[in-house]
Amino acid sequence: MSERLDTLKKARERMIEDRDAFSKVLAAPFDRDKAERARNKFIETQGIIDAIDRAIKGEAG
Repeated sequence: MSERLDTLKKARERMIEDRDAFSKVLAAPFDRDKAERARNKFIETQGIIDAIDRAIKGEAG
C-alpha cells in the first residue's frame, strides 16, 4: 500500500472518531447550544470523510 493511501486511511479513521464524539453529544439529553454545535461539526466532519473516501478511491484505482 502506498504511503499516501495509508495516510488517507489514517485520516479517515481519525475523522470517524471525531464524528463518533459528535454523535454521542447528539444522543445525550438535549442541550440546545451543545446539540447545535455538535450537529454542525457532525455534518462538517461527514463531508470531510466523504472527501477522503473519494481520495482513497482515486488512489486505489
